[in-house]
Amino acid sequence: MTEIEYMRVALQLAQDAANAGEVPVGAIVVKNGEIIGRGSNAPISSHDPTAHAEIRAMRDAAQYLGNYRLVDCELYVTLEPCAMCSGAIQHARIAKVIYGASDPKTGACGSVINLMAEPKLNHHTEITGGILAEDCGALLSSFFSARRKQAKIA
Repeated sequence: MTEIEYMRVALQLAQDAANAGEVPVGAIVVKNGEIIGRGSNAPISSHDPTAHAEIRAMRDAAQYLGNYRLVDCELYVTLEPCAMCSGAIQHARIAKVIYGASDPKTGACGSVINLMAEPKLNHHTEITGGILAEDCGALLSSFFSARRKQAKIA
């Protein structure tokens, strides 16, 4: 599969999150060309502030591998990871993160801060952004637009 095809899988997971009333973010973990972890945002329904798509995908992959270290893995996510997720990505030793839309409010891979390039940290993950950025951003925009409309009606 190509980066675009992997991102399309993550986008479907993001749509699943939106359908469940969650902020539409989806993520997958890939190792040697195989999807070994999947996750979609679920902090609202799970009452868990750590239930971001990236965390859930890494948990799924770690269970699959039987190891919390996700060495030689890639993480595809529809939105630039936040500081929490970036820390978990580094602890898991993810080799590369490929994200769709940038996050100018909480992005920790270059938009607000770049934790992945912090020289004092002992692991540095390669970052590629902008894969299907328009599609990823459109899904988020339509979700929040619908929420604002609902708030005006209520």
